Amino acid sequence: MSIKRALLSVSDKTGLADFAKGLADMGVEILSTGGTAKFLTQQGIPVKEVSEHTGFPELFDGRVKTLHPMIHGGLLQRRDLVEHQKQAKDNGIPPIDLVAINLYPFEETVAKGDVTLEEAIENIDIGGPSMLRSAAKNYEAVTVIADPADYATVLEEMKEDEGDTKLSTRERLACKVFQRTSAYDAAIARYLNKEQETAKSFNLSLPLYSELRYGDNPHQETRLYGNFGDYFTKLHGKDLSYTNVLDIESAAALVLEFRRPTVAILKHTNPCGVGCADEDLREAWEKAFETDKQAPFGGVIITNRPMTLGLAKIIGEIFTDVIIAPDYEADARALLQKKKNLRLMQMMPNVEQALQQPIIRSAPGGLMVMDSDYKALGLEDIENKVKTERPPTKDEIESMRFAWRVAKHVKSNAIVFASGDRTLGIGAGQMSRVDSCRIAIWKAKEAGLSLQGSAVGSDAMFPFADGLIACAEAGATCAIQPGGSLRDAEVIAAANERKIAMVFTGYRHFKH
Repeated sequence: MSIKRALLSVSDKTGLADFAKGLADMGVEILSTGGTAKFLTQQGIPVKEVSEHTGFPELFDGRVKTLHPMIHGGLLQRRDLVEHQKQAKDNGIPPIDLVAINLYPFEETVAKGDVTLEEAIENIDIGGPSMLRSAAKNYEAVTVIADPADYATVLEEMKEDEGDTKLSTRERLACKVFQRTSAYDAAIARYLNKEQETAKSFNLSLPLYSELRYGDNPHQETRLYGNFGDYFTKLHGKDLSYTNVLDIESAAALVLEFRRPTVAILKHTNPCGVGCADEDLREAWEKAFETDKQAPFGGVIITNRPMTLGLAKIIGEIFTDVIIAPDYEADARALLQKKKNLRLMQMMPNVEQALQQPIIRSAPGGLMVMDSDYKALGLEDIENKVKTERPPTKDEIESMRFAWRVAKHVKSNAIVFASGDRTLGIGAGQMSRVDSCRIAIWKAKEAGLSLQGSAVGSDAMFPFADGLIACAEAGATCAIQPGGSLRDAEVIAAANERKIAMVFTGYRHFKH
């Protein structure tokens, strides 16, 4: 049965003019509201105001305009039931065969830092979700569009099938509607919960982004939901796996800690080496690579500057699973794309906002939701946070800053030896902090790097003096840590005995 009547009411006008013109050219009567009707009229497209169709004016500043039996009756009446058609005829309710609606921009509104509660409330759409759900419930007869990306498909099918769409398409579009309205309601609930300082419930609805290659292991099926593609684009290579996505997230969070040209190498989400330079990425790479020349094999390499041909030639010789950069020189991309299995990722400029989103983890019977730990804390006014007799020098402060920024991204317990522009030794994930110290010292020795004059960063407090003593004996002259141990006095005394300058940030950066 061909589409005779359509209702269009959208806040996002993308593609609307062409879509409405296509409908009008096929003889479809177009109903519309407010701003959408005005827009279509300006485009020279015939349109009938909803208030004219219902015989009832818009009320209460537009809050009530489509909540009317002429609208919902037109959407919900079943064409295959005689009694429905009789009631529709008796009450003068013609069918509405197509609905195209996108909702008030609630998510965009509350994302603004200065939004008021009143402004947020006024951007809660009522009529839109109601019409979408009514149309989606009756998808056997009604085509419903919540995403402008589907306009072209609908027009194409109508042209091919005498003004009708396929049932399979209507089913797919109905599913998208319920996903969209569910996500919309969840966003409203999250915002109002936050405004009312309550956490009694948590709602989340995300579209499927892609099937992943596999999970931690090949026998584990895994799917990725949400809008990952808004922040990272795969330019080349095999499908992503669960571990690839985790590595990409960790790599981006790490490299965004730095403003100078930086290269970082990661393995299993842990930094293996980080280097900064004033200009040349190759110099930054050399500093990162020298920390651990074994780790890059099958690992992740990320830069915070566009990938140059010079660096691409160097890292192209190493077997790497994923390379990430904000952009690629044309010759660099062409060279790296010759490696069939290499996943080449582009990091979008807006990625920082994604990394600030809450962290959601499964728990037995539910979920845990945690604020993101996206910023290295405690580095401001560092000169006034010294706990030892000897204050750090200017160079030592820069080295401690570097060590602290990297330690934040190392799995706990984390120990990082660094200078002002590079890592020298990294110890990760040990059950005791002194063991992480020993591993970091051993890794530096294996790499042939001296720790004399280095800074050591610890993501959490030194619970005993033994870890700090081991670091001092290896050559560290300064240390940065949160403090807060029952034995802080012992640790400070050990530092003073060894002329170590030590800073307490007051913040812990565990990463589990």
